[in-house]
Amino acid sequence: MPYINAVYYPSWRVYKDKPPSSLDVASITHIFYAFALDQWADNEKEVDGIKGCLAAIHKLKAETPHIKTIISIGGGSSSKEFPVLAANLDARRTFALAIREFCEKHHLDGADIDWEHPQDPDAGANYLLFLQDIRRALPSPWFLLTTALPVGEYCLKHIDISAAAAILDMLNLMTYDFCGGWTDVSGHHAQLLPPSQDINEVYPTLRKSAHTGVTYLLSRGFPANKIILGIPAYARFFSQARGAGHPFKGSGEIDYCDLPDKWVCEACVEEAGAAACFVDQDGDKGFVSFDVPSTVRIKARYAKSMGLGGLFYWTGVGDRSGDESLVAAGWSELQS
Repeated sequence: MPYINAVYYPSWRVYKDKPPSSLDVASITHIFYAFALDQWADNEKEVDGIKGCLAAIHKLKAETPHIKTIISIGGGSSSKEFPVLAANLDARRTFALAIREFCEKHHLDGADIDWEHPQDPDAGANYLLFLQDIRRALPSPWFLLTTALPVGEYCLKHIDISAAAAILDMLNLMTYDFCGGWTDVSGHHAQLLPPSQDINEVYPTLRKSAHTGVTYLLSRGFPANKIILGIPAYARFFSQARGAGHPFKGSGEIDYCDLPDKWVCEACVEEAGAAACFVDQDGDKGFVSFDVPSTVRIKARYAKSMGLGGLFYWTGVGDRSGDESLVAAGWSELQS
């Protein structure tokens, strides 16, 4: 089966001169449109010579027909309605039919449910019912149905993983945001492996890794070839920290394309964990964690060795171009 190299396209980035045409279509197999929440950006604003980002995505697909386009629903700030919606049979089925109509109207190939996140067993059970109703409205193989989930057992333990696998075409595993402003110390926010194979030697905050999430899904019966490994096209910084595991004062994120060239060129790469970082000695950003092409290539090789379906990137428009492109590096390695 061909490998997947997918990107999320956040429609609000059109306001920062990042239209769909800015995506590296030569290295992309799927585009997830996130999240159809802005009527002006989605349908009215002039984008790529056409009216609205959704029409621009369709235009891009028509020009590069190998690409599949998928509407992503939810997200970190738009998931609060899911628990009530998924708990109601009539609401679920009405919503599922609305998704089908939306896909047909905008010539999309399917839907991606980004519910962040089912918080208890009842929500996990309703999440599964929700997927089942959407699958009925979007039958395979004519439509794709995918989902995005974190690596944390705090969420995954509430979901019947093997049952979900029977419904889904793929699962975008969000293998990033392991550390941030919500953690007690700084750390690599998208490491493939923890700093030591002996988990007892690792400070609890620094134990989370992409491999942990993958192995948990596999242990619960999710097929490897349906797991898509996430790559962040953005950095997380930890002010006043000088390394992983340090205390910090303030934190934030910066798109990969907006990082200073020096940080990318001089990044310290830890090959074992597929993690890169830079310490901002001259500024106020402190310890900065991000991916570079070499770490993405390591993750691509890992995906192939584990039999995974491929990679995805949040976001495609956060990437850099040329030799510094994460999306192109991943695609090249997947194809080698």
